[in-house]
Amino acid sequence: MNLIIREAKIINPKSSFHNQVVDLEIENGIIKKIGENLSPKENFKEIKLHNLHVSQGWFDTSVSLGEPGYEDRETIANGLQVAAKSGFTGLALQPNTFPVLDNQSQIKFVKEKAKKSATELFPIGAFTKNAEGTDLAEMFDMKNAGAIAFGDYNKSISNANLLKIGLQYAKDFDGLLITFCQDEKIKGNGVAHEGIVSTRLGLKGIPTLAEELIIARNLYLLEYTGGKLHIPTISTAKSVELIKDAKLKGMNVTCSVAVHHLVLTDEKLEEFDTRYKITPPLRDNFNRKALIEGVLDGTIDCITSDHNPIDIEHKKMEFDLAKNGTIGLESAFGALQNVLPLDVIITKLTQGKTIFGLESETINEGSKANITLFNPNEEWIFSKDAIASKSKNSAFLGQKMNGKVYGIYNKGILNLN
Repeated sequence: MNLIIREAKIINPKSSFHNQVVDLEIENGIIKKIGENLSPKENFKEIKLHNLHVSQGWFDTSVSLGEPGYEDRETIANGLQVAAKSGFTGLALQPNTFPVLDNQSQIKFVKEKAKKSATELFPIGAFTKNAEGTDLAEMFDMKNAGAIAFGDYNKSISNANLLKIGLQYAKDFDGLLITFCQDEKIKGNGVAHEGIVSTRLGLKGIPTLAEELIIARNLYLLEYTGGKLHIPTISTAKSVELIKDAKLKGMNVTCSVAVHHLVLTDEKLEEFDTRYKITPPLRDNFNRKALIEGVLDGTIDCITSDHNPIDIEHKKMEFDLAKNGTIGLESAFGALQNVLPLDVIITKLTQGKTIFGLESETINEGSKANITLFNPNEEWIFSKDAIASKSKNSAFLGQKMNGKVYGIYNKGILNLN
């Protein structure tokens, strides 16, 4: 689709048009002209939206969709439509499907399913076979089939030697390993952050040590082997410190934080609502503030929705028995604007492309049009009506949002709400 976007404020620090209100002329998926009052053209669709802002297309580094195997939770087709309407032009798909994405045929299957969508899908291959933590999966074959990284979603690798070998092996083909960090023995039967709230409510606690101990171990392994490591969804102040120190040593480590850990705390557990049962658990306000500081000082490289649809049968049950996870695509931008400046949010929602070795387009003439359209100033309440996902397990229901997404333009496709 050929397109002229009228009176859009560009939010792209690497662009020469950053913070300018301009028109964009897009032809065959390429930005041909940027300037004020561009002339109308035949066979070009024009759009003009209230308080329109445009940025580089957002990329989510951790999304679960269910298909194959858990289509009742979410399908690839609907999940990518949800992502597009939430402002994401690309997402990294977690391998927690059935069967697990642990071989090249599974990687090719999910990529084929996503071909016609405006939002691009980049699969993460499992680090171990069937994500069981025992034997290495076929990482090199999966990379050749299109996998951008390797990790077992929300599963910590207990065998340190296996991770050491994996780092050494992946180094040979410049592979990126993703290592979720949680000591399962220290976690035990814990279901909530170990602190005042869990004690008052009688919930078994998960100490911050469970995360920090494994992060420290994995960083020691990385220092020994070299290679590249991404630590997802960190949740504690000490985790930020450990990663900051590793970066100062020159180690090739990156990390992400989930939106809900920046915005919500364990105080939400007062009603025993399982929508707030997630991995890692919601922490206290001390840790939440430390995570925000880690985002602002650059220690935390990117922000993810950590979108994880769970069907009602596995979510609406006793707190101890319910599955962990929250959907997060639809609420990500509006929730973040309550705690972070706009420029920081855009940077952290786009920086993941560089980490995962993907093309990162700037908004300049001659560049590929991979853009997100949004209004950062609209306040609203997140309700079930705003959820397009098949699963409705959102931790943000009833929360005040600040900023709305209009949609995306990518691959020559305009997808507006």
